[in-house]
Amino acid sequence: MMTLRKRTATLSTMAWIGLLAWGLTTAGCKPDDSPFKAENEALKKQVTKQESLLSSLQDGNKVMQQQIDLLNQELRDAKKATESAKADMTQLTDQLNAQLAQAKRASAEAVKTAAAQAAQQLRIEEKGAQVETVARPLTAVAKVVEEALAKNGYPVKVSYKNDQKAVYVTERKISNPASLEVAGFRNQYLITLQALPANTTRLGVRAEFEKVAQGSRILSVSQEETAEIERRLIGEIHKALDAQSKT
Repeated sequence: MMTLRKRTATLSTMAWIGLLAWGLTTAGCKPDDSPFKAENEALKKQVTKQESLLSSLQDGNKVMQQQIDLLNQELRDAKKATESAKADMTQLTDQLNAQLAQAKRASAEAVKTAAAQAAQQLRIEEKGAQVETVARPLTAVAKVVEEALAKNGYPVKVSYKNDQKAVYVTERKISNPASLEVAGFRNQYLITLQALPANTTRLGVRAEFEKVAQGSRILSVSQEETAEIERRLIGEIHKALDAQSKT
């Protein structure tokens, strides 16, 4: 009996010793609650924030760089467009100048042709005109001729003038004359000017003179009557030239 009791006591003691040992072991495995853990957590959070901020900055830099690249491309395109526009403008200017030069040449040729055709149509020959030599340069005589025609109501139909020659063909005047003819006449003039040495000018005046009767009938006129009309215009020209000399 004593032996059984001793064994029971021994087992109880060993059980308590085992429970104590398990408790000590469990207490030694608990997590370390030292201050380093909180600091590590704070550092981790700070690193996470820094990484997020850095990522945002990188994204912002990418967007900004894209905007800069786009702006640079637009500037390059604008520069190319400006250079292209300048080139086109230069080309158009050259074409315009060429067309203007061509138009001037064509106009000059047209004036020459028109004067020649008008003279041919009127069948005016110099031998049939009143011709005089005026002691004034061509430019001065031409100006006086233009003024005399305008004064007496003769619009110029065709004119041609250069440094050596001038030709004027008037419209056929049907209205009542201002001073050169009497009512009931109608007339058309061809005036030629030729520059001569010593600042003199050869003046030729030819008239296509007609008398108009009642019913618009055209009456024949004598050569002397036509010559008188031509001399009247020459007299107007001399009168104007003399007035210029006195001023």
